[in-house]
Amino acid sequence: MSTTDNRKAANGRIHDFAAIGVGPFNLGLAALAAPVEGLDGIFLEQRDSFEWHPGMMLEPAHLQVPFMADLVTLADPTSPYSFLNFLKQTGRLYRFYIRENFYPLRAEYNQYCQWVAGQLPAVRFGTAVLDVAYDDGVYRLSVSGPDGPEVLYARRLVLGTGTTPYVPEAAAGIIAEAAAGSGGVAFHNADYLARKSELQGKRSITVLGSGQSAAEIYYDLLQEADAHGYRLDWVTRSGRFFPLEYTKLTLEMTSPEYVDYFHGLPEHQRDHLNKTQKNLYKGINSELIDAIYDLLYTRSISGMVDTRLLTHSSLAASQWNPAAGNHTLHLRHDEQGSSYTLDTDAVVLATGYSYREPGFLAGVRDRIARDGAGRFAVDRNYSTGVQPGEIFVQNAELHTHGFVTPDLGMGAYRNSCILREITGREVYPVEESIAFQQFGAPADPAARGGGRPPSRPGSTAVSGTAVYGTAAAGIGAGVPA
Repeated sequence: MSTTDNRKAANGRIHDFAAIGVGPFNLGLAALAAPVEGLDGIFLEQRDSFEWHPGMMLEPAHLQVPFMADLVTLADPTSPYSFLNFLKQTGRLYRFYIRENFYPLRAEYNQYCQWVAGQLPAVRFGTAVLDVAYDDGVYRLSVSGPDGPEVLYARRLVLGTGTTPYVPEAAAGIIAEAAAGSGGVAFHNADYLARKSELQGKRSITVLGSGQSAAEIYYDLLQEADAHGYRLDWVTRSGRFFPLEYTKLTLEMTSPEYVDYFHGLPEHQRDHLNKTQKNLYKGINSELIDAIYDLLYTRSISGMVDTRLLTHSSLAASQWNPAAGNHTLHLRHDEQGSSYTLDTDAVVLATGYSYREPGFLAGVRDRIARDGAGRFAVDRNYSTGVQPGEIFVQNAELHTHGFVTPDLGMGAYRNSCILREITGREVYPVEESIAFQQFGAPADPAARGGGRPPSRPGSTAVSGTAVYGTAAAGIGAGVPA
């Protein structure tokens, strides 16, 4: 221990790592780190409790990945923090078995995460990180918790602050006016349930977006449209309301091999792929698409439904009209190259989520590696520090690791990799080879003949079909966007 370490240890212990933000990914890290002897990590979350997208806890909504994509199972099937053990301990295991559906309800998954968090003393809620500084190999975290200001020390950081609601520039004005109380009803779908009754008091509602969350909101509002008497429109810039691609060979792309392949591509090629692979993680459950059509068909028997589904339509601008008490959306039909307007009393933006670098990193910006666009330059091992293994990221590496980044099913894998880097040993077997496909050109005759590349030192190669699920719309598998 250095002189600095000795001085700081006298004032308070130095944690092996401090994980900031407790969503599913860092909570999974906490669960996997808990039984590791001698490992001292602390997990800090400014919210008072674990809440996973409360605004989208619609009663029938479920994850888009199976229960095996829980916090721990794909790293440690014997973990006491598994979803199956949660069901057993809460008396729901047989009911889940009889249900014969591998996809947990979204509210059920949230309860599971709360159950896990309640068993982990290293997880501290109600604790906001205000500032981070670096001094001679140690990070100094100024935090504000239930007992007031405090200073914590850690040798490494794991950033899991998550994504924030994305508001397109063309809608920023009406959202700001509505939030300030000087405009109409316009908000991001993150607030949907809290403001649903307010929406249903309006004469017309427009949902903007093309992913799972937009579909869930449209279907939810459509079911009650006749009872409340509002017009309902659904606008998307996509050419169609496309389903999430969920075939087995596509699922193999949520694999260590594909992450290896994607990470090795040039930066411009990775950016291009992220723009063209949205159907792999931002589509809609095909069952929900069918349910929407069936409901429209049923309602059409007694007359045309007061609703429109508008495709190829990008939002160019928007404005609040105080005199009329409505919003005007200026839309452009991208395929026809024509423009039109839509007047609506209320707007719901189901426009997804994006990563925003937290302000508390300002004091350690020189410790973070950057790419040409100023983004985190994330190594294959999920590290983005100027020194390898110093700062890790969770769900902030879409541009370096691809569409699997927000996938709940890859969370346990990523955490296994992070724990390997922190501890210097393979705490949980880290799969290197699970896919039948080869995503890059064969490097040698053996590879052309179907041979597998050798595993990296200290790794475990596991062959077989992929067991990971695809990611859901925008912010992670099963996560609404």
